[in-house]
Amino acid sequence: GSEAFANCSALTTITIPDGVTTIGGSAFDGCSALTSVTIGNGVMSIGREAFANCSALTSITIPDSVTTIETYAFANCSSLTSVIIGNGVTTIGSSAFANCSALTTITIPDGVTTIGGSAFDGCSALTSVTIGNGVMSIGREAFANCSALTSITIPDSVTTIETYAFANCSSLTSVIIGNGVTTIGSSAF
Repeated sequence: GSEAFANCSALTTITIPDGVTTIGGSAFDGCSALTSVTIGNGVMSIGREAFANCSALTSITIPDSVTTIETYAFANCSSLTSVIIGNGVTTIGSSAFANCSALTTITIPDGVTTIGGSAFDGCSALTSVTIGNGVMSIGREAFANCSALTSITIPDSVTTIETYAFANCSSLTSVIIGNGVTTIGSSAF
């Protein structure tokens, strides 16, 4: 449930068994010593701020069973360098990985249709982004302030690039926009 283990500042490892279907909002928020998380194959939803502010967490594998990564789910996980998003995910919520300043690479699978606003905002070490062929909308400020990002290819499935989507991406030298894009929001780049 919500806040079940919030602010357990000495907790280092957690294994969530396959029988769990939902990780509640803020369930592990503020577990600042948490370095290892194993999410079981029964989990379908990772709640709002579920692992936010877990500043020691270095990697996370989200299983294929998960369909939704809620708002702020992994926000401010400043040591997070590796994220593997399962093929079942359809929605990446607003600010889901915001300020994950050590994250260098992200692959968004084809099943994802929406990248929420500020989803990767402030991921200042992010150099490589692969956007899956199912994504239709790149939210407001989705990749804003990703100052190490050098290139981006937006697939044909995308119809909307919202306002400030890639704002302040000061290293961006190459942008390929797919043929499906009909709207590019103000200050998108």
